[in-house]
Amino acid sequence: MLKLVFCLHRLPHLSREAFQRYWYETHAPLVRSVADVLNIRSYVQSHSVNADGLELPAAARGSAGQDYDGVAELCWESIDTLMAPGLTEAGRAAGLLLLE
Repeated sequence: MLKLVFCLHRLPHLSREAFQRYWYETHAPLVRSVADVLNIRSYVQSHSVNADGLELPAAARGSAGQDYDGVAELCWESIDTLMAPGLTEAGRAAGLLLLE
C-alpha cells in the first residue's frame, strides 16, 4: 500500500469555511468520479477546525504556526498502480482535471 498525504492551505481569498465546503462538496465528488481511472484505492479528507486553546498544545509539539485547512490522504496498491494512469491519455486527462 502506498499513501500520499497532502497538508492543504486554502487560497488567500477563501475563508476556511468556503474552502472546506468546496473541497467536500465539489472536489471530493470529482476525485470519486476519476478514482477508477487513476487507480485510487481510498481518499480521505480531514478538515481542520477553529478551536481556541489549541495554540499551547501545538507549540508544545513544535507545530505552532502550521495552520493547515485540511489534510488529504490518497492510497494506491503500489507505486506501479500510482504511475500507470500517466501512461494513458485517459489517466493524464483525469489527473489534470483534479489540478484545475
